[in-house]
Amino acid sequence: MKVGISRVVGSVAAVAVVAGLSACGGSSGSGGSSDQAVVTVWMYPVIADEKAATTYWTQIEKDFEAANAGIDLRIEQQPWANRDQKLATAFSGGKGPDVLLLGPDQIPQFVTSGSLEPVDKVLDADKDKFLPGALDALKVDGKLYAVPIYHTVTTTVYNKKLLAKAGITKPPETWDEIKAAVPKFKQAGVATLDYSASPEASLNLSFYPLLWQAGGKVFADDGKSVAFNQAPGVEALTFLKGLYDDGGIPKSALSNANVVADQALGKQQVAMGFTNTLIDAKTVAASWGAANVVVGAPLENKKRVGFGLPGGLAVNAGSKNVDAAEEFLGFMTQPKQEISLATASNFLSPRTDAPVPAADEQAKKFEEALQYAYSGEVNPAARQVMTLLSVEIQAVLTGKKTPQEALDAAAKQSNDLLSRQR
Repeated sequence: MKVGISRVVGSVAAVAVVAGLSACGGSSGSGGSSDQAVVTVWMYPVIADEKAATTYWTQIEKDFEAANAGIDLRIEQQPWANRDQKLATAFSGGKGPDVLLLGPDQIPQFVTSGSLEPVDKVLDADKDKFLPGALDALKVDGKLYAVPIYHTVTTTVYNKKLLAKAGITKPPETWDEIKAAVPKFKQAGVATLDYSASPEASLNLSFYPLLWQAGGKVFADDGKSVAFNQAPGVEALTFLKGLYDDGGIPKSALSNANVVADQALGKQQVAMGFTNTLIDAKTVAASWGAANVVVGAPLENKKRVGFGLPGGLAVNAGSKNVDAAEEFLGFMTQPKQEISLATASNFLSPRTDAPVPAADEQAKKFEEALQYAYSGEVNPAARQVMTLLSVEIQAVLTGKKTPQEALDAAAKQSNDLLSRQR
C-alpha cells in the first residue's frame, strides 16, 4: 500500500524515529513490494498553502513512480521550524531521509560532517542550462552537493497609497533616497522601511543585504574569520540605527521575524519593504488593494543587490538507495518539473532554458530582480554566526552599544567559534 505524503510535526526524537523506520534503509516497510527501492524525501513548505502542497507532491509521487516502476517514492512534508536541529539529530544517528531539501548555507556543515553525497553526475548533461550562480551556491570545494529545483529572489515592495500620502512620486531606490524620505513619511504618520530585528529572523532577509549593498562581506575570503565588522558593516549598521532612531523603521521591528501579514508592512504602518518575495507582494495586495502594490528593484548603495538563493535536493550519504535517490533528483531537475514547481511556489526556475511565464506584472518584476540576486557566503558556521550577530544588532537598535562595539563583539565570538572548527 502506498504511504503517500505525511506531515511530520513532532519532536526531534519523533523525527529520528520516523527516519529510522522509513528512510535510508530501502526496506519495503509499510508499503512497497520487496523488490522496490524505497526513497524517502523530506520536503519543506516551498508551496506555502498546505492543501496545494499536498496536491502537488502527491502528483509528483505518481508521475515519478509511473516513470520508475522499481522505486517507491515517499515524500514527507516537514515544517521549517527547527529544521537544522532535526536534520543534525537524524544524521548524527546515522538516519535521516534519502533525499532532503537544503539551502546553500546549510550544505557546508553537513558536508563537513560527511552527511551528504556529491551529486555532480546528476547534471552532467544539463549543467550548462542552469544559472551559474545557482550551481555555485550549492557547491563545496568545487563539488555539487544539491541540485537546484527552484530559485528565490527578494526585492522592494512599495505601498503606492502611502507614497502618495507622503507626496513622494518616485519610490526610494537608494539609501540616500530612503533617508531623505523619512521626514516625509513621518509627517504622513507612517514609518519608511520595514525591518525584522528579532533574533529569530534570518539575517539573509534583514541585515545581510544592507551589508552587501555597502560592499561588505560576512566572512573573509579564506572563510577562517569574519569581515562584517569592517567599514562596510559599520556603515550598514549605522544606516539602520539612524533610520530606527529617526522613526524610519517601526518599533515593532524588534519583535518581527520576517513576517509580513499582521505586521507593520501588511498593516500599512510602513511604506516599503526591501527583502520581500512574490508571495509577500500577493499577501499585502489582499490588505492594500492590488493597485497599491508597486514592485521595484533591490536597493542600491555602493552596489545594487538583493537576497535570493536556490533550493536544492541533496542525497544522504548514508542512504542505501543512492542510485534511486539520484533518479529522483534527475526527475525534479527536468524542465517540466522545474516550471511546475516554480509556478506552484511563486518562485523562479533556475534553468535558463525553462523560465516560468510571468503571470502578471508583479511576477515580471521579480523575474527582472533575479539578475541582482546573491545567495550569500557558504561557511559551515554560517548559521551560528548569524545567531551571534543578531543579538548584537538588537543591542545597537536599543541603544546599548554603538555599531562598531556591537560588530566587534559579534566578530570576537564568531572568530572564536571559527577557530575551534579548523
